Amino acid sequence: MNYFRLAVAGAALTVGLAAAAQATTLETVKQRGKLVCGVTTGLAGFGAPNDQGQWSGLDIDLCKGVATAVFGDPTKVEYKPLNAEQRFTALQSGEVDMLARNSTWTLHRDTGLGLDFVTVNFYDGQGFMVKKELGVKSALELKGATVCVQEGTSTEKNLGDFDKVNNLGMKPVKFKENDQARGTYDEGRCDAYTTDASGLAAERTALKNPDDNIILPEIISKEPLGPVVRHGDNQWGDIVRWTHYVTLIAEEKGITQANIDEVKSKNAAGTESADPEIQRMLGITDKLGEEMGLTNDWAYNVIKAVGNYGEIFDRNVGPKTPLRLERGLNALWTKGGLQYAPPYN
Repeated sequence: MNYFRLAVAGAALTVGLAAAAQATTLETVKQRGKLVCGVTTGLAGFGAPNDQGQWSGLDIDLCKGVATAVFGDPTKVEYKPLNAEQRFTALQSGEVDMLARNSTWTLHRDTGLGLDFVTVNFYDGQGFMVKKELGVKSALELKGATVCVQEGTSTEKNLGDFDKVNNLGMKPVKFKENDQARGTYDEGRCDAYTTDASGLAAERTALKNPDDNIILPEIISKEPLGPVVRHGDNQWGDIVRWTHYVTLIAEEKGITQANIDEVKSKNAAGTESADPEIQRMLGITDKLGEEMGLTNDWAYNVIKAVGNYGEIFDRNVGPKTPLRLERGLNALWTKGGLQYAPPYN
């Protein structure tokens, strides 16, 4: 019996040592010298390369923010384009360090795939787009309609649920790639096209005649979109999560790319108007960055590199961009929205 116990204890110790020897994601990223970020194959406003191959978008700024948190440099990122079918497998296998790829947080994905959704950087919902000439004003009028949709997504499942509940007899036309679905709709081979409402706004900009298409008013699902990491590496999850959170706190405090040095200088002087939370976040007091395996001024570096959440939203998807999206649910909690960060203390 004692030998058996020793054998079991020895086996447990071996497993424990093996787990301890396995490098964390943060260690792997630092050793490699860059972050590998899984992104969309191309979605205007969220993640798309320009003619020079330079990536930009709301999700891209999150990748840049995480790279800045680790290295102090937003350029130390390799963007790995992944379609819907590839994305989760690439993260599971270690091909990428994180996903920032307009992916919807669902129970199965969060619990059944060995992955963790750590925050929501864009609250969305699924909608439908049709051509104006069709004369349709509501998704409930799409009885028997053919609908272009990307397969292997929550979008496909939501379409099926909506169709079943409303007994519409829709005919889904499925594609592996989003641009195939959009292109087929644009050619008139589908009556409607469905994806997240923000995605519809982005995809409409790529149609031959964008103004000939309308997005119907119904939102048929909840689509909390956010970054994903591997389950079990809590330190890395904290870094990705808080990279988003500090951009929210910065917006709450009125800190921008343009004024952050002035704000830091005033708070470092220790005047009566100094804000203790800002002092902690910018690394002036306490050593909270070190608790995450980062430098204490990591949040200062992130805000300096990508700005606050409002700036990120406005330059990528806001009212003055081709997507023309209002803040809506993505406004700060202080302004009636859902974007809310825990305190930095």
